[in-house]
Amino acid sequence: MATPHCFFILSLSLLLLFHGSFSLRQPRDECQVDRINALEPDNRVECEAGVIDSWNPNEDQFLCAGVAVVRWTIEPRGLLLPSYSNAPQLVYIVRGRGVTGISFAGCPETFQESQQLGVSTRVQDKHQKIRRFRQGDVIAIPAGVPHWCYNDGNEPVVAVSVLDVHNRANQLDMNPRHFYVAGNPEDMFQQRFDETRDPRGPRETRRPFMEPTQRECNNLFCGMDTRFLAEAFNVNEQLARKLRNENDVRGNIVRVEGNLQLVRPPRTQQERQEQLQRERGFGRRPNGLEETYCSARIIENIGDPTRADVFVPEAGHVRTVNSHNLPILERMQLSASHVVLRDNSVRLPHLHMNAHSVLYAVRGQAQVQVVDENGNAVFDGNVREGQVLTVPQNFAVVKRTDKDVFEYVAFKTDDNAMTNDLAGRASTMRALPVEVIATAYRLPLEDARRLKFATQETTLTSVRPRPGRWADA
Repeated sequence: MATPHCFFILSLSLLLLFHGSFSLRQPRDECQVDRINALEPDNRVECEAGVIDSWNPNEDQFLCAGVAVVRWTIEPRGLLLPSYSNAPQLVYIVRGRGVTGISFAGCPETFQESQQLGVSTRVQDKHQKIRRFRQGDVIAIPAGVPHWCYNDGNEPVVAVSVLDVHNRANQLDMNPRHFYVAGNPEDMFQQRFDETRDPRGPRETRRPFMEPTQRECNNLFCGMDTRFLAEAFNVNEQLARKLRNENDVRGNIVRVEGNLQLVRPPRTQQERQEQLQRERGFGRRPNGLEETYCSARIIENIGDPTRADVFVPEAGHVRTVNSHNLPILERMQLSASHVVLRDNSVRLPHLHMNAHSVLYAVRGQAQVQVVDENGNAVFDGNVREGQVLTVPQNFAVVKRTDKDVFEYVAFKTDDNAMTNDLAGRASTMRALPVEVIATAYRLPLEDARRLKFATQETTLTSVRPRPGRWADA
């Protein structure tokens, strides 16, 4: 016969399993928000071959979600210098195309120059895999993994990155940090907080401070003795000293003279191989055999409407990337959705059950309302291109367009963010018995049936323009 002690152990195990299946994030004291704003970037770093815009990570909504947001603009032939972060990040390519390299620790160089180039005195190059990206791609970059990006196209690359600083992979404080392996970079998050006591403590323990002025050398090798570097790289001290990039004023994004010569397959061949990999991997859970750490897929396109998960011709479409179609996200605990909402359309009221959502407006504008647990509208206004809005977990949100097409990407703090619609065919309202609806809202049964069944669409719906505040928004 089972003892009470056994029942207690079993109950505790099931509780831990259930909790872990949803999220490993801890509750945040900072989520006592009574007002959310659509924010523009408030810090800009000018570089030789591009611009970096960032949002103040001290904003209440970012502290609540535990994220930091940055936007990169890389000019043609611009190289974003190699760096890594203390937090995993998802990067959405708003515009342009190029190549990126991710340096997974301990993995071999699988891209190698041809040895049939005739007699040559120079050393043939080999390096880890190079991946192409294009508009609409999401790039997953784990914490602590060095990466770089190069714009080999004819137009600027614009990319938005969300760093999940509250992720379990970050064992430091809540400051977003980029560790540069080369160059003399400038800190893109100048406003930070100093946690004087408990690193996860209440807000009154924090005081904002500005980073010290930029030094003559800011990369990782600056603090290492050149003798040690010479020994480590087996070069002379003069060459080792060049790792410091002292007095380099080019910034975080530098211009490449000529073209960057990389070992990579022809573009069409590589894109064909990556498409085949996506088709083979779609909808399958990783088993450790078909996808190893060194060859893991890190890119998934969510901007292509032909691959939409939800498609309503007159209302728009939705495409989501999560750990089901990009397995590396399971380790990172992140996901994202790309949404195009056509004119006079509504993204039906919904909430995210197990994740915060950080919206970046790619183009157009929409009227957005966000409501907390007490029915208070913590946000009620327009969100337009280039702005960021955070929707905390379980807060209800609705979006409505008038004459504009509204395109946005939503970064979510769980690898399988669960959405609960409040209206429509697969909604909470549809799941309730008519009698319950009638009693709860003090309605006649006929009105309750209309409320339950009138909206046949799921996720998106097209509506007729009507006078009033929506039409004037």
